[in-house]
Amino acid sequence: MFRGVNALNMDAKGRLAVPTRYRSVLSECCSGHLVATIDTEEKCLLIYPVDEWDAIQAKIEALPSFHPATRRIQRLLIGHATDLEMDGNGRVLIPPLLREYAGLQKKTVLLGQGKKFELWDEECWNERRDAYLRESGEDDATPDELQTLSL
Repeated sequence: MFRGVNALNMDAKGRLAVPTRYRSVLSECCSGHLVATIDTEEKCLLIYPVDEWDAIQAKIEALPSFHPATRRIQRLLIGHATDLEMDGNGRVLIPPLLREYAGLQKKTVLLGQGKKFELWDEECWNERRDAYLRESGEDDATPDELQTLSL
């Protein structure tokens, strides 16, 4: 559903204009209601249409809370989950605590990841992307599923 890389400017209030190509899909699938949370492995935000997020949250909540790793994930993902609403101009307001976590400045990158988006600070994304490209030939432990993929 969501794919591609988009360079976006965030205004001083923390608002981002959702790219036009996603607006109608988001209006249809979730009436512009989104959920943002932190990525526990990278300094970026994950942004889901609310229905996609609800299914993920139900799975996370169903995990046993007495296991330390599970409880950690519950606290981080659900604890930081924040409802976002696309306004009439196609903008969403990213709350200050989430902006701070991801180090978001004026220049950002929105990456379509199928059923969700990732939101990165542009400089952080460029560094991470370049590191991914450098690592691509270094790891010989490619998962079997990935080895069957033909591009």
